[in-house]
Amino acid sequence: MDLVIMAAGIGSRFGGGIKQLTPVGPHGEVILEYSVHDALEAGFDRVVFITRKDLEQTFHEIVGDRISAVCDTAYAFQELDALPEGFTLPEGRSKPWGTGQAVLSCKGILNGPFAVINADDYYGKEAFKLLHDYLEAHADEENAYCMAGFILGNTLSDNGSVTRGVCRVNEEGYLTGVTETKGLVKTPDGAAIEQDGTLTPIDVNSHVSMNLWGLTPHFLDRLEEGFTEFLGGLKEGDVKSEYLLPGVIDRMIQEGAASVKVLETHDKWFGVTYAEDKQTVVDAFKALHDAGVYPEKLF
Repeated sequence: MDLVIMAAGIGSRFGGGIKQLTPVGPHGEVILEYSVHDALEAGFDRVVFITRKDLEQTFHEIVGDRISAVCDTAYAFQELDALPEGFTLPEGRSKPWGTGQAVLSCKGILNGPFAVINADDYYGKEAFKLLHDYLEAHADEENAYCMAGFILGNTLSDNGSVTRGVCRVNEEGYLTGVTETKGLVKTPDGAAIEQDGTLTPIDVNSHVSMNLWGLTPHFLDRLEEGFTEFLGGLKEGDVKSEYLLPGVIDRMIQEGAASVKVLETHDKWFGVTYAEDKQTVVDAFKALHDAGVYPEKLF
């Protein structure tokens, strides 16, 4: 069972740096190393890194070679010009096409159930165990997916707005829809959506997706079909739209083509969305090491 780590983003809100490779642990660990540690502990077997060709050498030097020493690894590359036949790169497009294209770059590499995560998010131990066990129990069901359902209040930044997939969940615990929601901020009363200077309250206990999905190889075929449809639907001059996992999965749910079990986790998320987040994350990892949640050195 594979852990797929999306690490091809540019990190513009982090000030132009490579936020996925920012040292935050007491011995220079980056966030994704904690996810690898937790996933291996939960039973995952291999790590698949999604990065970019221009980051490949840096990625190997900072973290990739260290991970390769403790488990099997593979690499996929998300590139701007990796487009279906008949499409060309629009003039002015400078950023990757989004998380959907990122995972699609793994086609031909993934052969069994897999989990997908962001490189710059810390998820905690519980979520990886929940996803591993669910995927293992449903390994014969090609359209039985799952996701870690985080509590919105546990995923907000102190330093600005964030984007989250706000989920709708039925009484049986299955996802009925997910809406990519921008401008989510902390407020004295909990949380709100900030838009044009106006705050619209939202339930701070809502389930949200942090792009920690449990999927099967069959999903890659759907991603491939959907990417062609997405590109074909772009308006002339649109160089910013992204092909995102929550949107693809939401559409499959509405069509009855997939079921997604929401596995609630109460761990607190943290990450380096903004440069100002870094010290908070450094302090949080130090506290986890001091408490014995992690050994002095991860690997």
